[in-house]
Amino acid sequence: MSNRLHQIVDLLIAALVAGTSTFLWQLVVSPAIALWISTLFAAIYYFSRNPWGSPRGEEYNEWIDDLYDQYLP
Repeated sequence: MSNRLHQIVDLLIAALVAGTSTFLWQLVVSPAIALWISTLFAAIYYFSRNPWGSPRGEEYNEWIDDLYDQYLP
């Protein structure tokens, strides 16, 4: 349950990052570009905390690395 709670908090923080950066960026660029940039910032934050959008993201990354090691020189 605590992993889910952490993921929910990460989503809320990502939403705050998106909202704040949208407001600030649209002072400088057009609203469409500001929305794109802020979505990128929020996604970078969220997926750095939860790779693959899951609390088990590290396991997925390790599995992919093992697959690469097995088939790539």
